[in-house]
Amino acid sequence: MNSPRKITVTDTILRDAHQSLLATRLRTEDMLPICPQLDQVGYWSLEVWGGATFDACLRFLKEDPWERLRQLRAALPNTRLQMLLRGQNLLGYRHYSDDVVEAFVSKAAANGIDVFRIFDAMNDVRNLRTAIAAVKAAGKHAQGTIAYTTSPVHTVEAFVAQGKAMAELGVDSIAIKDMAGLLTPFATAELVRGLKAELSLPVFIHSHDTAGMASMCQLKAIEAGADHIDTAIGSMAWGTSHAGTESMVAALKGTPYDTGLDLELIQQISLYFHGVRKKYHQFESEFTGVDTRVQVNQVPGGMMSNLANQLREQGALNRIQEVFEEIPRVRADLGYPPLVTPTSQIVGTQAVFNVLAGERYKTITNEVKLYLQGRYGQAPGQVNEDLRRQAIGHEAVIEVRPADLLKPEMQRLRDEIGSLASSEEDVLSFAMFPDIGRSFLEQRAAGTLVPEALQPAPGSSAKPHTDEGAPTEFVIDVHGESYRVEITGVSVKNDGKRHFYLSLDGMPEEAVFEPLNSFAGGAGSQRRQASHPGHVTTSMPANVVEVLVKVGDSVKAGQPVLVSEAMKMESEIQAAIDGTVKAVHVGKGDRVNPGEILVEIE
Repeated sequence: MNSPRKITVTDTILRDAHQSLLATRLRTEDMLPICPQLDQVGYWSLEVWGGATFDACLRFLKEDPWERLRQLRAALPNTRLQMLLRGQNLLGYRHYSDDVVEAFVSKAAANGIDVFRIFDAMNDVRNLRTAIAAVKAAGKHAQGTIAYTTSPVHTVEAFVAQGKAMAELGVDSIAIKDMAGLLTPFATAELVRGLKAELSLPVFIHSHDTAGMASMCQLKAIEAGADHIDTAIGSMAWGTSHAGTESMVAALKGTPYDTGLDLELIQQISLYFHGVRKKYHQFESEFTGVDTRVQVNQVPGGMMSNLANQLREQGALNRIQEVFEEIPRVRADLGYPPLVTPTSQIVGTQAVFNVLAGERYKTITNEVKLYLQGRYGQAPGQVNEDLRRQAIGHEAVIEVRPADLLKPEMQRLRDEIGSLASSEEDVLSFAMFPDIGRSFLEQRAAGTLVPEALQPAPGSSAKPHTDEGAPTEFVIDVHGESYRVEITGVSVKNDGKRHFYLSLDGMPEEAVFEPLNSFAGGAGSQRRQASHPGHVTTSMPANVVEVLVKVGDSVKAGQPVLVSEAMKMESEIQAAIDGTVKAVHVGKGDRVNPGEILVEIE
């Protein structure tokens, strides 16, 4: 056992706690009032940014994530601010060129980030190199991170070798990131002892409580020599979140590992978030209790709630257990990547496609194809070569660091977004999420930014309402699931469309209905149902990202004719026969449903 020492604490309340429990929906307006108290606690750091917060700010909350960071920096002058950075992926789902990584880190540091927890979904240290160098150049704390997982190829020796490789790159500390709650107490102790035996750097423990073991893991880690733990304020802790701050502070109080934090002050802060959490009840994860299934399916908490939402959208929530069983099989086929963004989305979405199609790999997402080509880095284990051939044919598998193949992008991004960007930060927002970022900047310029669930009727400043001032309620059944629907308002017709405002099981929604002869899919769509092989269709609801053919084109069987997007992942829809394109019934942005004729080939 290592000698006793004070344990320092990072609280995740402003980032990972609400990302895990409330779909990352916590707004800045509910963070700022409690910041003076948070700033008095004496945390080693507060995790406030990165992960999914950037996406959620732009997509749902209509907040500028950079402005959130600046406001938090001003409100927390005495506390280190920390972010989660996905290495060469930054905050997006692809690898960015080195100049984008360097620009992003520089601006994040300038706007208030002190500690960068840097990880790679493949644990490929090559993908951390540029980000670590950029953090050091900015004079900030670079934390090299091990994405913890279990598999035949993930051993203590392999993780220690990764830690040593990151130390050679100049990191200031090592974090064990247990994003799914896979750590067990004795495995934690063994890993920490291995790292401390070979490295002189501080070791941080980040573990989700999905399987109910986070606090036990942290205690064993401390006994084995760990220096630091991640926790969450008690009213936003446990389940798919983290061990409670108050609980760990109380457990260590009066011992040689005493955190020295004020328990009563933290309890007051917890009461504040107890009230705030009620405001976001509609976003609560269904998986709030102990679930040891994670030890088998390895699905992180945030991914678990997202899968449930995505399957509900497909009308297939009753098949979630089948997806949980398919995920480990897909993961094995891909060489056992850790399930953390973006590999968790890549594996999880492919598992959903496999289950809903009733045939494994009938449709292979573009992201899986890129993964198998080596575009995300080196797989930890051996991939299924038959699957690789099916996905990429005889294309070469890249062996170099993926970003070595990318040309500088910053100037192109500046040119593409043009005058919509009023700062370099705006350009970087566009870089992270091109469509969402552009839409955000356009709405900001037009003065039409409205957070989700608060959108007024088109062409009207009035809030939607019903004649009687009370919603019309009814219950519908879809694929064995019952939903309570409340119609809370309706707009006047605008361009032939009518917007209905409703609440679905308490969650605000908006539906747009069009005339029956409308070309676009969705409500009132008149697309015919596919009836022969020349009718191109999709196996699940999706949005059309790109149309690759036009009337008169000759196509071969297996040739992509459309690119669709479902559950944040793109896939190609292919022709089933050789022939000539007779008709194209969709355009970019259209919503399409299973069985509809999208393209006709004869």
